[in-house]
Amino acid sequence: MDTYRFRKTIHRLPGKVIHHVPMPEPQVVEGHQSRAQIGEICRQCGYKQVLLVTDQTLHKLGYDQAIMQSLDAAGVSYALFADINSEPTIDWIDAGREAAMASHAECVIALGGGSVLDTCKMIAAGVQMPNIRTKALLLKFLVVPGKSLPMITVPSTAGTGAEMTVGAVVTNARGTKGSTVIVGLDITHVILDSELTIHAPQLVTAACGMDALSHVVEGTVGDVFVDVEDAYHSLEGVRLILQHLPVVMREPENIESRLAMCRAAMYGGNAINKQLAGYVHAFAHSIGAMYHIPHGQAITLMLLPVLRYQMKACQRKYAIMARYCGLATEKTDSQEAAELFLKAIADLITTCGLDKLESPVKVEDYEGLTHLIAADSINYSSPMTFSNEDIRKVLEEMTGCRVQVTGDSE
Repeated sequence: MDTYRFRKTIHRLPGKVIHHVPMPEPQVVEGHQSRAQIGEICRQCGYKQVLLVTDQTLHKLGYDQAIMQSLDAAGVSYALFADINSEPTIDWIDAGREAAMASHAECVIALGGGSVLDTCKMIAAGVQMPNIRTKALLLKFLVVPGKSLPMITVPSTAGTGAEMTVGAVVTNARGTKGSTVIVGLDITHVILDSELTIHAPQLVTAACGMDALSHVVEGTVGDVFVDVEDAYHSLEGVRLILQHLPVVMREPENIESRLAMCRAAMYGGNAINKQLAGYVHAFAHSIGAMYHIPHGQAITLMLLPVLRYQMKACQRKYAIMARYCGLATEKTDSQEAAELFLKAIADLITTCGLDKLESPVKVEDYEGLTHLIAADSINYSSPMTFSNEDIRKVLEEMTGCRVQVTGDSE
């Protein structure tokens, strides 16, 4: 069987497999400076000792102080691990595991972006398997006996959705990134604190917002069965981002819109858990790995080219999103509504100043990228299966370059 037929045959399999992974059902606490409630949450949960994990930047800015003060006020002892300064690696996870075990932590509080949150997931899982070396934990599916240590996640950005997801992306000893799905991850609380996102640079706010948008859009169009509540959350995430991302771009301190973006990003995390991602992410992961550009920027470059290429397969669902977001009425035919939806995304990219992003992709890299994208796509249940020729056509649209192809290595 050739690779295209293999991908087409199994394209629904990831969506079926993920339904057998137990998902966290955390209590959500949101509000400006809501992280100050963490001490009382820990006291009510009966934790005597916790590990607070953050990165060097947030620690230097003092964003962890409100959490530590709340823990002191609640009589909860804590250890601080604030050494992280990069994406998750075996070394950071090892150091975090040692800190958690040395302090006899009963809970891990994770304050930060995707890197901190993913590091903490591996720490919380790894502590429950103390005799297993960290590098041996980097499996496609890591099954934790019972459950991981409880986690309280406090995202400092509104984008990755890592505060909700059961996956973690870790760089192994060879410097290669790999994703692990943690079966038994116990995220008990998600704290959405708008104060943490207010001072983010505009480019970061914009790119994170586009990442969150890609999660809820790809979740909505994915070929995965979900219940009504999860489908609603993804649709609501789309609406919140289209409405509130332009507001935070022009009014960075708008607390209401910042909280709405935090909520949308969390819905994006739920979409990753329940509906998976799709070809936008397959392209973005591969381009990001090859050219070392930030994930949010890679997502932005690929979002419209992929969505446009999938128009025929996704027209009905694009139209549903357009109507839900008030871009079209029930009387608007599906094709027009779908076009209005894609136009709204194009307008949002322009509003965020991301239309000026330049593609790093080189024509001579098409072949290598095609194989990377095809391989990554196996992790998702996308609405259609791209052939190698399809992948090249999308790359050509994104770069504006046309190449003569003599054959397709399907």
